[in-house]
Amino acid sequence: MSENKDQSAQPYRVLARKYRPQNFDDLIGQSAMVQTLTNAFATGRIAQAYMLTGVRGVGKTTTARILARALNFKSADLDRPQIDLSEAGEHCRAIMEGRHMDVIEMDAASHTGIDAMRDLIESAQYRPATARYKVYIIDEVHMLSKSAFNGLLKTLEEPPEHLKFIFATTEIRKVPVTVLSRCQRFDLRRIEAGEMANHLSGICTKEGVTIEEEALSIIARAAEGSVRDALSILDQAIAHGTTGGKSEVTAPSVRSMLGLSDRTRVIDLFEQVMSGDIQSALKELKSQYDVGAEPLVVLGDLADFTHLVTRLKYVPEAADDASLSEAERVRGKEFAEKLSVRSLGRAWQILLKGINEVGNSERMLPAAEMVLVRLTHASTLPSPDEVIRQIEAGETSEINTAAATPKSSNGQSSASTSSRSRSGSQPEMMSTNGSRPAHAVGQSEPVMAAEQAEATDVNPIIAIDSFEELIFLIEDKRDLKMKTAIARHVRLVSFVDGRIEMNLVENPPRDFLPTLSKQLEKWTSKRWMLSISQNEGSPTLNEQEQQETAQRINEARSDPAVEAILSRFPGSKIVDIRIRQEENEISDPPADENLDEFLD
Repeated sequence: MSENKDQSAQPYRVLARKYRPQNFDDLIGQSAMVQTLTNAFATGRIAQAYMLTGVRGVGKTTTARILARALNFKSADLDRPQIDLSEAGEHCRAIMEGRHMDVIEMDAASHTGIDAMRDLIESAQYRPATARYKVYIIDEVHMLSKSAFNGLLKTLEEPPEHLKFIFATTEIRKVPVTVLSRCQRFDLRRIEAGEMANHLSGICTKEGVTIEEEALSIIARAAEGSVRDALSILDQAIAHGTTGGKSEVTAPSVRSMLGLSDRTRVIDLFEQVMSGDIQSALKELKSQYDVGAEPLVVLGDLADFTHLVTRLKYVPEAADDASLSEAERVRGKEFAEKLSVRSLGRAWQILLKGINEVGNSERMLPAAEMVLVRLTHASTLPSPDEVIRQIEAGETSEINTAAATPKSSNGQSSASTSSRSRSGSQPEMMSTNGSRPAHAVGQSEPVMAAEQAEATDVNPIIAIDSFEELIFLIEDKRDLKMKTAIARHVRLVSFVDGRIEMNLVENPPRDFLPTLSKQLEKWTSKRWMLSISQNEGSPTLNEQEQQETAQRINEARSDPAVEAILSRFPGSKIVDIRIRQEENEISDPPADENLDEFLD
C-alpha cells in the first residue's frame, strides 16, 4: 500500500524523457554511427571532437551524453572507453542526468560571445576531477559568433589529451568550414515512419495503452522523423483517449486532435480531382473542413498522396512501407497504372504553389477551394504533345469522324445530322479550318464522306520551285527551330525541286540534315536529296538581313535630317531602320462576313 502511494506521489515524466535512450543499443535508426564508433573505440582511434547534426528531436543531445558516457566508462572490472553500456558504470548515471562535474553542457544560444568561449578555454586547461576525459557538449553550436569560433579554433585543433568536444547543431551549413574540418561528423538521419511506428508500439505496450495500428501510422507520419515529436504527440494522444482510467488511442481521435483528415477521404478527394469532378471535390473538402480538418493539411495530404502515386509508378516496392494504410497501398497502385507522369507532375506543381498560397491566406477554405478548381481544370487538359498531334491532325480528324460515324435511320451520318442541327437550317458544311464550304449544297452525304476519306488516304505531293518557297513552307508549318537553323547555318549553292546543295557554316547541329530531310519528306510526300558543297554559296538568311540593315543605315546617314541629328548629338549612332507603312499602302479591312477570320 505504501509502495503505491510512493509511486503516485512521484511527479509525472513525459514519455520523451522517460524513454530517452541510455546507451547505443537504445538508439533507433543510427546504426551507421554506432558501427563507426564501435570500430573506432575497438582500435583506439578516438577523435578529439565530434559534430552531431540532424533535425530537431532526432536525438543529438542524447547521443552526445551517451558518447560522453562511453568515453568516461569505468566499472569495477573495466577502465577504458567502452561502447557496450549495458551495465552502468561509475560515472554513467551522473552523466546521463546532466550533473557530472567533468561533462559540461553549454547552450551556444545563450553563450554566443567571445567572453564565454574565453572562460571555456581557460577552464579546459585543468584536468578532470574524477573522470577520464573532460567533455564539453555545446548544443546549437551554429549560434556562436564569428569571434567565438575563431577563439575556439586553436584549442580545437590541438586540445590537451584529457579534453574532448561534442558539438550538436541543426544548422550545419552555418558552422564554419574551419571548425568542421577539425571534427568527426555524424549526420543523425530521420527515423523512417515504419521504424518509428514499431518504436511507439513497444512504448505503448510498456505503458499498458491500447492503440490502433492506423493511429501509430498517423503519429509516425506527423512526427516527420523526429522521435521527440512522436513521443510528444503520443503523450497527448494517450491523455486525449483516456477515459475512466483506461487508455485507448484510436485513429479518429488522433486525427481530431491533430486536425488531420481521414486518409481514405483524402484518396477519394484525389480521385474526384483527377477525374475532373469539381462539384464532388468541393463538397468533399467542405465536409472534411466541417469535421475539423484544416484546409492546409488536406492539401498537404493530397500532395503526399500525389508523390506516393508517382513513386509507385517507378518503385512498386514502395507499397510495402509499414506506415502506409491498406487503402493507400491498393488504390495508390491503381492510380499509378492509370495516371500519366505528366498529369501527376502538373498536379504536384499546382499543389506546391497552392499550399503556399493557402498558408499565407487569411481565408484558408476559399483559397483551398480555388486550388482544387485549378487542379481539377488542369487534370482534364491535354498535354502539349497531344495538342500538337491534334493540331497536325485537325484538317482530317473531323472528316474521318464523319466517315466512320454510324448512319442515322434516314440514311445520313449522325455527324452530319448533328452538324445540321447545330447550324439550324443552314444546309452547308464547314471545313475544319473555318473556311467556306468545301462541297456544293445538295451533294449526297455518302458521296461526300467517300470523297473526303479518299482524299485523306493519300497525301498530295507538293512541288517547291525555289528556296524562298521552302522558307514559306517551313513558316507555314510553324517549325521555328528549323527556320532558325537554316537562317543561321545554310549558304545555298543550288536548289531544284527535290534537291538542295548547300554549304554549312557555324557548326550546325549533328542531326540538322537528317531532320531537315525527314521533315521535307513529311511535308511534301516525296524524298529529297540534300548534299554539302565546298562552294561558298550565297549568304545565309541572317547574313543577307545584316547586309540589308547595313545598307539602310548607310542610306539613312546621307539623309540631311539624320545627318543633322547625328552631328547635334556626338557619340550617337543608328541602331536599326524601320520602314513606316504609308496610309495608301494599308489594306482595307475585310468585309463583315470575313471579319472573324481576319482577326484570327
